[in-house]
Amino acid sequence: MPVVPSQSPPAPATDPRRWWVLAVIGVAQLMVVLDATIVNIALPSAQHDLGFSDSDRQWVVTAYSLAFGSLLLIGGRLSDLFGHKRVFMIGATGFALASALAGAAQSFDLLVVGRALQGIFGAVLTPAALTLLNITFTNGKERAKALGIFGAIAGTGGAIGLLLGGLLTEHLNWRWTLYVNLIFAALALLGGAFLLHDTQRREKPKLDLLGTVLISGGLFCIVYGLSNAESHDWDSPMTWGFLIIGVLLATAFALWQTRAANPLLPLRILKDRNRAAAYSTMLISAIGMFGIFLFLTYYLQVTLEYSPVQTGLAFLPMIAGLVVSAQISTNFTGPRFGPRVVVPAGMLLASAGLVWLTGIDAHSSYVTNILPPLVVIGLGLGHVMPISFGAATAGVDARDAGAASATVNTMKQVGGSIGTALLNTLATSAAAAFVSDHAPSKSLLAEAQLHSFTTAFWWSAGIFAFGAIVTGLLFRRHDTTAADLQKHTETPATV
Repeated sequence: MPVVPSQSPPAPATDPRRWWVLAVIGVAQLMVVLDATIVNIALPSAQHDLGFSDSDRQWVVTAYSLAFGSLLLIGGRLSDLFGHKRVFMIGATGFALASALAGAAQSFDLLVVGRALQGIFGAVLTPAALTLLNITFTNGKERAKALGIFGAIAGTGGAIGLLLGGLLTEHLNWRWTLYVNLIFAALALLGGAFLLHDTQRREKPKLDLLGTVLISGGLFCIVYGLSNAESHDWDSPMTWGFLIIGVLLATAFALWQTRAANPLLPLRILKDRNRAAAYSTMLISAIGMFGIFLFLTYYLQVTLEYSPVQTGLAFLPMIAGLVVSAQISTNFTGPRFGPRVVVPAGMLLASAGLVWLTGIDAHSSYVTNILPPLVVIGLGLGHVMPISFGAATAGVDARDAGAASATVNTMKQVGGSIGTALLNTLATSAAAAFVSDHAPSKSLLAEAQLHSFTTAFWWSAGIFAFGAIVTGLLFRRHDTTAADLQKHTETPATV
């Protein structure tokens, strides 16, 4: 009887429409990334229109980032459980409806609810989009190219959001920074309906609902406690009570993850010292970084009377500095010196730029007083973010790759929520103290507001300086090769 030679299984068929699929996924990803910055430029106009206070304004930013960050880990599980295409379509539809709700809001409360819903559906949409990209591109080289394009969209989305937010606010109104998502969502849904397809899993994962409740509740209590310190003081039960409850819930989450059958955050990924250091870096950096966008936006528009478009353009040198610095750190300084040197150096550079920025006054020149420190901050962040993102995902087991990637993005969003709440509280408290310590005058409120901005910059500088010490102690000595860094920084973290 003749022996039939064994044959290897055929390679997965290449989808002829795969580049159109990438376009659909890219549009959806751009929609989600834009909303991290597009509303910041519109915030002064929205505050004037809806009449909410300085102490409340941070919730327009925080509601989105907190919901997005706290639910991102479970978003990937939902995609595996219910099907990637279905979850993608649900996420895009929900994001569009939430955007319409927030854009039509006639009250501050409804605006915040809409922003929180955007964050929830963004956390559902993003993991599904990335998974669909991976299963669509079966060729290794093409997949790497597609991931590079996906990463470029994520990396430049913040800058696009600043410009688009300025254009829409100035030439239409602030509500269009939210309504524009309806256009992006319509394109994503139309393309998704005809181009996307699902793959079935043999074993569907179970959801860690208790873990989700614990971490979401803990993060909300921490952010709520920090934001209420402005109106209830630091010694009020409304402040320390929520902070204590938040810490207890976060601790309970960590303990539960050691026992859960399907943990949201497998604690084994934190056993690697460099990886744990990278997560700490992303958290601390985001705490200090998100305040820059909020307070500098108000300074440019309220104090210097910049238009929304001028404000968006004013941020671009910082983004350009970050992009250039990211290339330098990924290809030269990172592989040569390692994260233990490069990341703290970037932190110190960002801190120096923020200290420089505290010298602004009511008549500062952009070219001499704002542009140079913004470039310095961007150069510093470019040596922090890509290297940390690479260290956070380098060497992780295949089974934990999704969790590791989701965790580093979660740290960034959670840090942004905490930083926005903390810095806004410190800034508004500083303004109130300034008013009480000075005699009434026509310029008192303007001076107090300027003092609140510089106070926020001082605190951000201190946070980055603290981050330099922490990362210098946590990262191991140089043991990261150039190949490791270049492999794991193809998809940069978003701004």
